[in-house]
Amino acid sequence: MIKFDHVTKRYPGSNEALRDASFTIEAGEMVFVTGHSGAGKSTLLKLIAAIERPTSGTVLVANQNISKLKPSATPFMRRRFGLIFQDHKLLYDRNCFENVILPLHINGVSGTEAAKRVRAALDKVGLLNKEKAMPITLSGGEQQRLAIARAVVSRPSILIADEPTGNLDASYAADIMDIFQAFNQVGVTVIVATHDALGMSAVQGRVLHLDHGILKEGERLTS
Repeated sequence: MIKFDHVTKRYPGSNEALRDASFTIEAGEMVFVTGHSGAGKSTLLKLIAAIERPTSGTVLVANQNISKLKPSATPFMRRRFGLIFQDHKLLYDRNCFENVILPLHINGVSGTEAAKRVRAALDKVGLLNKEKAMPITLSGGEQQRLAIARAVVSRPSILIADEPTGNLDASYAADIMDIFQAFNQVGVTVIVATHDALGMSAVQGRVLHLDHGILKEGERLTS
């Protein structure tokens, strides 16, 4: 479970990116965070993933207070998460297989087990036949699917995606949303920041809408 209790985030020299936000996301939910550019969507996701700390208020993830996490404990907390960014953050000097295996190496998984998990992740996103391809040779949609494979290879319980379909055409965007929904259906908590109402329309989930840092609970989507 993820719980925000009167959370405010203020960056130095700027207005409040998030103001007095309170909400709960239950394990296994699919949630869309919507709002205009600069509304605070990315800030909210970074607070959940312990990339940022709140200025005030409490962020709880699995009953752990993000603000009170010791630096040494933060990497273990982040193992709960699979993080997907709009700009992919792929390593272009490594092939697809090597990109996806990297989180496993960081977590101490290697050998046959690591290779098995990499190929399973690539298979889930439809890229098993591209494991030796370099990312630069992939289309935009394929690069995003590769980023998803890398995010899920460590079997996270929470998948967080920041504008994952922002640079994709409607067909690729629909494919990405289908992948997220498939992970959600097997119990993964999925949180997607998006301004893509079209992509949201095909899936089920709850909407948290942000307007200039202020949270407005949205409607529940039903496909």
